[in-house]
Amino acid sequence: MKRTILLFTALVFVIVGVAGVVPQARAAKPIILGVPTSLGFLEGKEGLKAVKLAVEEINKAGGVKVGNVKRPFKVVAIDARGAEPGVPVSEVIKAYKKVILEDKANFIVIGSFRSEAAIACMDLVAKYKVPTLLGIAMSPVMQRKVIKHYKKYKYTFRVCLNAVYLIKYLAGTMAYLNKQFGFNKVYIMNQDVAWARKTGDLMIKLYFKKAGWKVVGRQAYPTGSSDFSSGLMKAKSGGAQVILPIFDMPQSGILVKQWKSMKIPALMAGFISPLAGPNAWKTFDHKIAGAINAIFEVGDVPCPKIPKSVTFFNDYKRKYGKPIEAGHGPAPAYEMVYILKEAIERAGTVDGDKVVAALEKTSRDGAMGHIRFGKDHQVIFGMDPAKTAMGCMIQWRKNGTRQIVFPPNIAEGKIELPAGLKSLK
Repeated sequence: MKRTILLFTALVFVIVGVAGVVPQARAAKPIILGVPTSLGFLEGKEGLKAVKLAVEEINKAGGVKVGNVKRPFKVVAIDARGAEPGVPVSEVIKAYKKVILEDKANFIVIGSFRSEAAIACMDLVAKYKVPTLLGIAMSPVMQRKVIKHYKKYKYTFRVCLNAVYLIKYLAGTMAYLNKQFGFNKVYIMNQDVAWARKTGDLMIKLYFKKAGWKVVGRQAYPTGSSDFSSGLMKAKSGGAQVILPIFDMPQSGILVKQWKSMKIPALMAGFISPLAGPNAWKTFDHKIAGAINAIFEVGDVPCPKIPKSVTFFNDYKRKYGKPIEAGHGPAPAYEMVYILKEAIERAGTVDGDKVVAALEKTSRDGAMGHIRFGKDHQVIFGMDPAKTAMGCMIQWRKNGTRQIVFPPNIAEGKIELPAGLKSLK
């Protein structure tokens, strides 16, 4: 009997000795990341996958050091449905309440797809002091609220590109085309929805008029349109050297196919959502070569001059068996998990107020370039990946690949002009 007890005691010591702190780490209370977003849409689906990829990497490496304890991240997602037509803001608020009150989320990542819902939820996250990192909604109203009522709204941050930075990248591209080729005539084609109309308006007001460009025409298309020939003919007859498209509907890739088949002698340069990902080449029958398209955040497309963007892009493809297709959302979603990890470790706690203070000190070289927040809690985007996060413009090549052509600091190649269009310089 005595021998049996001794053997049992020794076995217990061996098990504990081998396991070390692992049982404690596994038993540590997880840090809950709530993901209330539109999971039926590409940006939401791929954003959630990017969050899970980062969480898996961090947990495999031991988790998050909170004081003297290593704690794992745990993801709780809910389809907030905010991007679906007719879904009221109240439904998104309900989703936020669920992850905060029922799932006990310590933090919210990605957040609402629609800006009006994300802004409405700022009051909720302020009430419960839940730091929130937005990854899709783009309205600068969020920033104004943070600046004007800091103590109340300090819990909301944005990691993705916002509407103002989108204008800057589009305007920067137009300025580059003017400098390189002498182009100064543009035709604007936009989806007839609020964000696209506003983007077109601001491009005219903030860039084209001031820079001396002539807007030879503009045409809006209802969501669901599939024939863009009338606008293309007007662009041609007006002598446009550049066509600026602003669309996020699935059918908008047809615009580029028609541009190619009609041999319109103008450069297509703007944003067409379904042209962002590598599968667009097949989807649109290999007829999109020459089109220049915005990618809102580097990392959603790999950039050799930002090595971590290539690592993230390849790791995502390896894990999920297919590459990132969205041009907006996945890279910020991935980065915000690491941003939170670093902030929690600096703060030594998951207390909302202390983590907010730590988030404000973020300085990280990641998949999007250098990541830091402004006083308005917006990640700063610019033209130099050593100093700022980066968006970019890609051009589709004849071999079906995407190549970054703007900004110059990260460009992989030069802009190629379509047949029939010559430089004025």
